[in-house]
Amino acid sequence: MSQTFRHPDILEVARREGKVTVDDLAERFGVTVQTIRRDLAELANSGKLERVHGGAILPSSVSNMGYEFRRDLAAGAKAAIARACAEIIPDNCSIFLNIGTSTEEVARALLRHHGLLVVTNNINVANILRENRNCETIVAGGSLRRADGGLVGTLTLQAIEQFKFDFAVIGCSALDEDGDLLDFDIQEVGVSRLIIQRARRTCLVADATKFQRTAPAQIASLRDIDHFFTDCPVTPKLAELCLAWGTEVHVAEPENGSFNPPPEASD
Repeated sequence: MSQTFRHPDILEVARREGKVTVDDLAERFGVTVQTIRRDLAELANSGKLERVHGGAILPSSVSNMGYEFRRDLAAGAKAAIARACAEIIPDNCSIFLNIGTSTEEVARALLRHHGLLVVTNNINVANILRENRNCETIVAGGSLRRADGGLVGTLTLQAIEQFKFDFAVIGCSALDEDGDLLDFDIQEVGVSRLIIQRARRTCLVADATKFQRTAPAQIASLRDIDHFFTDCPVTPKLAELCLAWGTEVHVAEPENGSFNPPPEASD
């Protein structure tokens, strides 16, 4: 099958399944993985697909990817980022962990900490921290997002207003070149903004794929963040901005010893 005829079929698979992977497409079409990578690169360059590690997804600036896919995306990078974040969080402190697969990894990295008070609007975080008997966990109530176990809304905001946290650990759906933190759900954005206001120190955990995405609602700027944990060096422009803002950038190296590349450079 020629490249011209593969492209519509690749797009059809992406529309039907929500994503495509290099290995699966190579097997489907009986071609090499290098050929499929070229196909995906061309489809991404034309704006028809968005490259992610191992494959591609349909591009969107108004709706997020499914929870299960986000959970598996850049998993090694998220684990490394979470470990680096957990290292600066001492025992015997209060923390807020918000909605997101990256903050869920931070919860796992905190399982050996002692004397923690953790407040969260993420049911998955609460379930993870059940294993830590030396951690008191408070779930901020609100409207349940069944898609990912997040809690949002007025009740969530009212609960958060009762606290002043030593640390807030937040995620985001996208980061732009100017250092703006972006998300899809305006209710979640409101929660994240309040978390930043109620924290003495704020940590952002976001892997390199977030720089390749966009979303419609702005949470804040990296100027509002004390520590930014990621898995790939930021651009010189953004590094200069973070230095001027006093935002400390931590680059976490995954266990395999290599950085997670931006999606358009990955396989």
